[in-house]
Amino acid sequence: MSTFPADLSYTAEHEWLAQGDPVAFGITDTASEALGDIVYLELPAVGDEIVAGAVCGEIESTKSVSELFSPVSGTVVEVNQAAVDDPSLVNSDPYGAGWLLKATVTATGPLLSAAEYQVLTAG
Repeated sequence: MSTFPADLSYTAEHEWLAQGDPVAFGITDTASEALGDIVYLELPAVGDEIVAGAVCGEIESTKSVSELFSPVSGTVVEVNQAAVDDPSLVNSDPYGAGWLLKATVTATGPLLSAAEYQVLTAG
């Protein structure tokens, strides 16, 4: 059963976004469950520019390779090296230790509330 923390924002592509300066984001519990066991992360480097709604990385699981879409436009300021070294963190704790990137923000893409994301994933 997927969980949707109310203090986060979500995208239709199954990323979550924590407000802050910088913001942190990763993939949702729903996405990690659908992917299965995550075995490899390809993420942008610190200093890279990312664009809201555009692909900014890849997540490889035992089932498939999926694209990671950025919920914001801005500059990557931190990559979760612990998750790169141990991608299973994304499965075991997607909203905590399994965060993927932190970025400064110049713009955000379309975001959903937890309730809106729950409706999206219920169908």
